Amino acid sequence: MNEIAKLVAKLRDTFDSGHTRPHAWRKQQLKQMKALLREGEDELARALQEDLGKAPIEAWATELNLVSREIDHMLSKLDSWAKPRRAHVPLVMQPAKARIIPEPLGVVLVIAPWNYPVQLQLLPIAFAIAAGNAVIGKPSELAPATSGAMARLVAKYMDPDAVAIVEGAAEETTTLLAERFDHIFYTGGPNVARIVMEAAAKHLTPVTLELGGKSPAIIDRNVDLDGAARRVVYGKFVNTGQTCVAPDYILVDQSVERPFVDRLVANLKTFYGDDPKASKDYGKIVNDRHFGRLVGLLDAGGYQETVIGGKDKADASARYMPPTILRGVDPNAKVMQEEIFGPILPVIPVPDVDAAISFVNAREKPLSLYVFSKDKSAANKVLRRTSSGSACVNTAIIQLAVPELPFGGVGESGMGAYHGKRGFDTFSHLKSVLDKPTKPDPPLLYPPYKKVRERLLRRVLKARG
Repeated sequence: MNEIAKLVAKLRDTFDSGHTRPHAWRKQQLKQMKALLREGEDELARALQEDLGKAPIEAWATELNLVSREIDHMLSKLDSWAKPRRAHVPLVMQPAKARIIPEPLGVVLVIAPWNYPVQLQLLPIAFAIAAGNAVIGKPSELAPATSGAMARLVAKYMDPDAVAIVEGAAEETTTLLAERFDHIFYTGGPNVARIVMEAAAKHLTPVTLELGGKSPAIIDRNVDLDGAARRVVYGKFVNTGQTCVAPDYILVDQSVERPFVDRLVANLKTFYGDDPKASKDYGKIVNDRHFGRLVGLLDAGGYQETVIGGKDKADASARYMPPTILRGVDPNAKVMQEEIFGPILPVIPVPDVDAAISFVNAREKPLSLYVFSKDKSAANKVLRRTSSGSACVNTAIIQLAVPELPFGGVGESGMGAYHGKRGFDTFSHLKSVLDKPTKPDPPLLYPPYKKVRERLLRRVLKARG
């Protein structure tokens, strides 16, 4: 038996013993994770700086503190989430009581990506713990410093018989996927998601897939240009554009395209200065392969103007890709055929909101969609006529910070969701229970079904209308 199989077996024994079920244990482990985040902040911030060039305050705000706040919410709601939920019993089935009992799934696997390696590893693990499971986390090898820091801190702060981190690359992930888990939670790209689903299918293991896609930002003609530009720039270029819910491209009403682009540029300079490479608040691309991929998108052309940034200002040795805005982008350009996942922002003018809606609907359903407008009817039209995992009106990406908003994709952008109660339910089996006394027990339901009894049965059980 290999070491991974031994680890899974150990966690299975822990779960089967009932060790993870008491609410007291769950709360204690969640508090331990808060301590891990608080006392390990410096170590994790250094690791995130090494892997991604994240500023310490950005690491705290978008990773450590976000997880800690979600844990606070879990702690305040755990007892209510975990208690049996009443269900209505139709009159014809009375007397009886119906309830839904959330129960832990068992041993679960959480596979995390490299772009927010702390948040996207520890937050699903926290929900798995809150629901009473044993859990293995698999961080991305593309953020090695952060992976190592989390492995050390989890071993130090968390219950080693129930919570573990497995480091490594494709070989270790493949070995993990060969094991039988009760749920697999994967965040990443669609190609690996298909591999995860194929492995899970062998054991009929349910999966949650948090993927990505090309999330549009729609700019109506009736808009606060300054506010919209500021929020788009933040949402796009935080974490150097390596955010799954970042605005991937802009669809802007052609009547306001030029002033909107001017404001994008102005806000970029306000945020990161004339030389973003020198800014402590602007990071780097995760590795050479992704840097080369971004350069390839720019090399492929299909746009008329580089408004700011561009490959000529990039630095491969530092994995520095400048904030880049493209105008006159052909919808068939390579940069519009895949998720950019970097600091490149194509801007496409459209005649109106209806044209923007048609553009979005002609493509795969995005993970997120953002609409900026002072006109509520226009914004509601966009929400009503498009489909996306989540959406925002007049802001971007911060929907993730609202605990009770489920976060997840639809179609190509993923399946399943988490955050808030939905996160607890994702890692729970909602068991239906009907409790009916043995008396009274009228013979109406039981054979033999003579004509009189059949007529009565039809009358009693008949649907309305």
